[in-house]
Amino acid sequence: MPIHFSDRDVASEVDGVNSALIVPCIMCPAATVAEREKEPFLQLFKSPFKSAPFERHIKALQSRLADKGVQTEVFKSRVYHQWFMCMWTEGRREKLRQRASGHDAVIVLGCDSATETVREAVNASSCKVIEGMKVSGIINAQLGFRLPGEIVFGSCRIVPISGHKQEASAAH
Repeated sequence: MPIHFSDRDVASEVDGVNSALIVPCIMCPAATVAEREKEPFLQLFKSPFKSAPFERHIKALQSRLADKGVQTEVFKSRVYHQWFMCMWTEGRREKLRQRASGHDAVIVLGCDSATETVREAVNASSCKVIEGMKVSGIINAQLGFRLPGEIVFGSCRIVPISGHKQEASAAH
């Protein structure tokens, strides 16, 4: 099952940043937000390539950053095989490198491997890499389908990863 995350206080790390590119790994962070909001992960007939709860989460982050004077753009990955940032092709990483060059910072919504993908891609630029989420466990859930075409998670539990301390805010 997907990795579960807790949000980091990104707004406190953007001092001196005028623009940021938000780079979300779609699968695990979207599953986390859907589980946390108790909403469908995907709605196949309404928006098969977007997780509505995760889209709202990103918009809320953009709003908080705008309040601090930071302009944001989202590096979108609509095709399913691009949802896992840790497995992006060299071409996808090159597109990220090009888009990041126009920003002061890159905010990663994903795991340590996603952050490493971004660090490697923007290495030559002066972009600050900010981790927007941190791992708090693994989601153990029953995948389900609900009419009209909703992919949902049921009976969710957050299982700690060996060697990591589970935070109280992530416990259910």
